[in-house]
Amino acid sequence: MSAGLTSHVLDISSGRPASGVRIDLFRLQDGHSNLLRSEVTNADGRLQEPMLSGDDLIPGIYELVFHIGDYFRGISINLAEPAFLDQVPVRFGISAKDVHYHVPLLIAPWGYNTYRGS
Repeated sequence: MSAGLTSHVLDISSGRPASGVRIDLFRLQDGHSNLLRSEVTNADGRLQEPMLSGDDLIPGIYELVFHIGDYFRGISINLAEPAFLDQVPVRFGISAKDVHYHVPLLIAPWGYNTYRGS
């Protein structure tokens, strides 16, 4: 796997990839949060291409925001309003330009888990 930032989302409440989840990528710098891009997961729960790669992979602090409330509403899961989990932010650091960073998210309406994948 070449250097870059990738992600995928698995719905552990149904045992399937989470298709149609919007993921926003922010870079945090000097007290500001700058939106770099927004993507949507495909039928495999993955993004079509890395969120960052090449010269865009700059060491720093980043945040992925996963819009899981919209996903669950979209598959007709009856969520309370406000939903217990609506947007899940995952803040992490990128320390090297020549490394692959993979941030998977395992989701259910009442919980989530993440880790540094490969």
